[in-house]
Amino acid sequence: MKKALFLKLKEALISVLPVTLIVLLLNCTPLLHFSSRELFIFSVSSVFLIVGIGLFSLGADVAMTPMGEHVGSGLTKSKNLLLLVAVCFIMGVLITVAEPDLTVLASQVAGIIDSTVLIFTVGIGVGLFLVIAILKIVFKKSLASILMFFYMVMFALSALVIINGNIGFLPMAYDSGGVTTGPITVPFIMALGVGIAATIGGRDAEENSFGLVALCSIGPILAVILLGIGASGTLDYQIPDYAIAEHFLAATLHLLVHTAKEVLLALGLIVVFFAVLQVTVLKLPVKKLYQIGIGILYTFVGLVLFLTAVNAGFMPIGYKMGVELAQANPKLLILFGFVIGMVVVLAEPAVHVLNRQVEEVTAGTVKKSSMMIALSIGVGVSIGLSMLRIVYDFNILYYLIPGYFVSLGLSFFVPRLYTAIAFDSGGVASGPLTSTFILPFAVGACYVLQGEAKVMADAFGIVAMVAMTPLITIQALGFQAIAKKRVQQKITMRRMLNADDEQIINFM
Repeated sequence: MKKALFLKLKEALISVLPVTLIVLLLNCTPLLHFSSRELFIFSVSSVFLIVGIGLFSLGADVAMTPMGEHVGSGLTKSKNLLLLVAVCFIMGVLITVAEPDLTVLASQVAGIIDSTVLIFTVGIGVGLFLVIAILKIVFKKSLASILMFFYMVMFALSALVIINGNIGFLPMAYDSGGVTTGPITVPFIMALGVGIAATIGGRDAEENSFGLVALCSIGPILAVILLGIGASGTLDYQIPDYAIAEHFLAATLHLLVHTAKEVLLALGLIVVFFAVLQVTVLKLPVKKLYQIGIGILYTFVGLVLFLTAVNAGFMPIGYKMGVELAQANPKLLILFGFVIGMVVVLAEPAVHVLNRQVEEVTAGTVKKSSMMIALSIGVGVSIGLSMLRIVYDFNILYYLIPGYFVSLGLSFFVPRLYTAIAFDSGGVASGPLTSTFILPFAVGACYVLQGEAKVMADAFGIVAMVAMTPLITIQALGFQAIAKKRVQQKITMRRMLNADDEQIINFM
């Protein structure tokens, strides 16, 4: 276990170091001016971030992933479809309600919509679409056709929101789909899909292992859009206080306790469900339960450290960076957004869980390194384009509608496995660091360039952009794999046709 922890901490260091170095190097230029106190707090937060990601990753390997797989396979083996659907719906709602990422977003828009209403609306959306995802696996339906249908519904409902005059709801609605699939939800839901698909089997078991996160990202968007259709009046958004607290130590301790309660609630819900299923269905050996218990402890400590670090140190720094870069040179925001986007995805804990699971399920066909490069480029492009939107002030639908049409169009030309992985990657890439570092950065830049009244329409939506672009880049990776395979086949066929009989025998 010690060796595994050391390797996880090493991976976390490599992931977080680029983001930290970029911030520190920018402070050495005329563009940014951080105080020594701010730099110290940011540096300490980076250390806690590294430890948190390392512990979380180990916990996900030891506890969250095995729990999800055992629950998925155990419920499927019971051959009780009603039980499977009921448990998945309740699990989807309760885990989402306690997801820290969603709480972060809800706190930043509390001035225009009640946090409890938003959180439970999103939770119901996830629960319903987790059921749809499970039924897709059970009845072996095509993911691409389901995604196509619900995205068309999404765009139609978006048009109704615009007609109703509440266009400011749209960026928040699309952001809610990204933040829902956070560090607690992703490992469990992905492993749940793997367990169910492996138990059902069939030639599409590999493809069916993915797609749950993709569908669970749609539910919240549709649910919040429906809120927007029914809402009336204007959205009076007020920027929350992003400043570092004057009594930082006391404020951080308070935040630590608050975060620990949230994470304990989230993990507690999963543990309670697992305990009930253990007694009624699973009946795993005590040794396995002990291992899972240790893993849950690692997950708890890691997530508490991670979320405390990003809220205490990264959120204030992100907002100030956005303000000062916008004041110095607005066009530099686009370049900086691209660069910071490429490296910030490295520090998202759930991304490492996805990449590792993809490599395992595909038996190395899709490598972790290829996934990371594609995700990094995708997120970099998304944040760069989001900065362009803030600078020139135009609607997010100019990006989202063409982007989703391209990604859905690609699904007809690439292997279905790549489509499933791509749409899962979108939800995973938009993790807690996006909502607590990139979103405040966008809010700060938008406040300077467009004013507070435009923040809701222009700054929000950046999480949705982060969730969208990997759909294109990962499928492009699949398209490249097909093209490469066909070229190799043509070369082989040409060599065979040009060879004499003796060479053909030797070649074969």
